Amino acid sequence: MDTSFRDGFQSVFGARVLTDDFMPAVKASVDAGITNIEAGGGARFQSLFFYCGESAFDMMDRFRTEVGPDVALQTLARGINVVALSQCPRDIIDLHAKMFKKHGMTTIRNFDALNDVRNLEYSGERIAHHGLNHQIVVSMMELPPGCSGAHTPEFYMDRLKQILDANIPFHSICFKDASGTSNPRKVYETLKAARKIVSDDTILWFHTHDTAGLGISQNMAAIEGGADGVDLAKSPVSGGTCQPDILSMMHAMKGTDYTLDLDYEKIIVASDAFEDAMKDYFFPPEAKMVSPKVTLSPMPGGALTANTMMMRDTGTLHLYADVIKEMSEVVARGGFGTSVTPVSQFYFQQAYLNVTQGKWKKINPSYGNMVLGYFGRTPVPADPEIVKIASEQLDKPVFTEDPLDILEPGIPKATKILQENNLPVNDENIFIIASCEQKGLDFLQGKAITNIRKITDKPAESKKPAAKTPAAAPAASIGRRDYTITVNNRPYNVTVSEAGAIQAAPAGVQAPAPAPAAEVEGTDVEAPTPGNIVKILVEMGSSVSVDQPLVVMEAMKMESEVKSPCAGKVLAIHVEAGDTVQASDLLFTIG
Repeated sequence: MDTSFRDGFQSVFGARVLTDDFMPAVKASVDAGITNIEAGGGARFQSLFFYCGESAFDMMDRFRTEVGPDVALQTLARGINVVALSQCPRDIIDLHAKMFKKHGMTTIRNFDALNDVRNLEYSGERIAHHGLNHQIVVSMMELPPGCSGAHTPEFYMDRLKQILDANIPFHSICFKDASGTSNPRKVYETLKAARKIVSDDTILWFHTHDTAGLGISQNMAAIEGGADGVDLAKSPVSGGTCQPDILSMMHAMKGTDYTLDLDYEKIIVASDAFEDAMKDYFFPPEAKMVSPKVTLSPMPGGALTANTMMMRDTGTLHLYADVIKEMSEVVARGGFGTSVTPVSQFYFQQAYLNVTQGKWKKINPSYGNMVLGYFGRTPVPADPEIVKIASEQLDKPVFTEDPLDILEPGIPKATKILQENNLPVNDENIFIIASCEQKGLDFLQGKAITNIRKITDKPAESKKPAAKTPAAAPAASIGRRDYTITVNNRPYNVTVSEAGAIQAAPAGVQAPAPAPAAEVEGTDVEAPTPGNIVKILVEMGSSVSVDQPLVVMEAMKMESEVKSPCAGKVLAIHVEAGDTVQASDLLFTIG
């Protein structure tokens, strides 16, 4: 399967790519003989509404029109989260499958980051019910050093047997390593064992990322173990945080009994078309790098660039190495949920808080809810000390039941929001509100803010995209190159050294957050982390109660509320929707 247009976009650009820009490359891919394409879902659903000012449903319709009726189009879903970052109730899970079938999709790959089979049962049943192929997933990764008890071939076979015993309808099985950290021998043993358990006609698939430089060897191990298919991508998004390259995989198969059955010359034409389509986009340096330390602190490629882009926005990219290092402990004490969305975001956010606020001084609500059981069962019990801290800080008990049973129906709630805002009530709009919440409403009201990272200032001496520079040109003849790019109306200085090392930093000094018009006395409410202000929930002069939400902030791909520490009146609001704030910046004054 060609993942260039979904996982490639997510892994390199944080999923922020405009449909008009890449559709010509889709046609070139089909012309090259590629008949199985990942076309949406995952972060490519929300990001279109959040950052691109586009409807994901319109994008899927255009995809189907472009490729014709016979090409298989696949999307990604997160079990009971479907394409949201929080759990969805049963009626929204059903609506997800219904809408994706309506808008031209063939297959939905369905995974649960905790490998809790309960989270796959209802979602898988509804995918099959609405006439889509259901590719059910066992999620993989490597544990940090010194950890044991899960993520072994035996653990994966236990989960596979649970899937088979639950009689969940499926058309194929995928072993998915979003972090690209599973060692190849484990991949081989896992696929070999799975092939013995399932029927001969069961399709087994393998998915990985090349973040740690292991992608090709993992794929070969999976194929030799019994996999029928793998995921690959085209330049310029292949390798690094995304999937291994199609041409590289074809080369690795030479002299073996396996083939991709593709014409390399046609693939080169398709890759050239894709490179041309992406030539104006900003490529974060870390997206194209091999990061060996990821094997010690598994960060999935699809989340890595989304997180580093947010850190760029908030001026905290210099903390990235510390956060990745801290992730090892966060994973080890959190119950070994697989590092894939949304759990990878929980890990990253908690690691970020541990770095910026002090170890375990503040529990990220989503991480806390995970260790307490509100997302399902973690593969092994979380560290009791962390469970205790989370329970105290969130004021919630441990939960052991089915997460679906405590979720209220979503359709009535979304319908009410649409009616209150005089918006059309239809299935698409209901699902947009249910899965995208406030930003979905902003989109439907025409208030969406486009935030696409493109190179707007090109160096005068450069006449061609960097990808076209002859590989044989000596470094000394290139010299140091300085670029200025503009991202969301903010300039960044980018320096490429003679050796090819790339550094990026904000240009100049950011303007400080707006100060209150006058000095007021009261309780100051500060930003708990860096992030973007999504929505102000209170007005000047309004009365608030203890723990009443004051503002919605977005940080590291997740939204959270900042609540009032006391009862009183809003004396000052120091920020506006759209502002970027740093940790401890003043948000409100309550008196």
